[in-house]
Amino acid sequence: MRVGFIGFGEVAQTLASRLRSRGVEVVTSLEGRSPSTIERARTVGVTETSEEDVYSCPVVISAVTPGVALGAARRAGRHVRGIYVDINNISPETVRMASSLIEKGGFVDAAIMGSVRRKGADIRIIASGRDAEEFMKLNRYGLNIEVRGREPGDASAIKMLRSSYTKGVSALLWETLTAAHRLGLEEDVLEMLEYTEGNDFRESAISRLKSSCIHARRRYEEMKEVQDMLAEVIDPVMPTCIMRIFEKLKDVEVSADADYRDVLDEALDAFL
Repeated sequence: MRVGFIGFGEVAQTLASRLRSRGVEVVTSLEGRSPSTIERARTVGVTETSEEDVYSCPVVISAVTPGVALGAARRAGRHVRGIYVDINNISPETVRMASSLIEKGGFVDAAIMGSVRRKGADIRIIASGRDAEEFMKLNRYGLNIEVRGREPGDASAIKMLRSSYTKGVSALLWETLTAAHRLGLEEDVLEMLEYTEGNDFRESAISRLKSSCIHARRRYEEMKEVQDMLAEVIDPVMPTCIMRIFEKLKDVEVSADADYRDVLDEALDAFL
């Protein structure tokens, strides 16, 4: 089996490492890439090759930033003969546009459910499109792919709807616990929420607080994408409110190992 990656960030590194450990030849083009990307690819042990050779692989995985996803599909479109897997964090409409650019190969819409930093290569990947079953064959080499939905865009829609929920919960936690902190009741509120929501609620809530603050800029942009997607099917109300929370947090600097009270204290001015 031979798999080619377009782009080589954290997602590509994580998946490539697992595939390499199971005997898959993994290739990518490093032409014009940053020193950190080159180091990342070489650490995993992928084969450096030309862009055209990457396109010749039976499976080509596009793992780039959202802003260049369409451009990557356009460059690959005439060359891919196997399946082109778009695993980028883009809207269903953008996925469908990317699909139309792959002229002779198959196309799979894929979405990662969660953080590869926390879950590694065991992370669940959902896939849709007529060639999704073919992509799922990489489960033989250690990936965790499930077919969900029949059309390109279905997997991305599921991810965006999940994102709408999880980011909404994070925004609500921030507003709730910031108010509690100002009243000097944050510990009591967390204790009562843990009582009603389950024993692991505190750890999860504090993790959400910190990650929402650290990644506020990116999550604000992601919610704009979610809002556009929801507006295609309903008249959404929540995205605007959620974006306002992340907008308040985007200039607050906190560390991942800070005490949650210090995080709330650091962000308090943004909510006043």
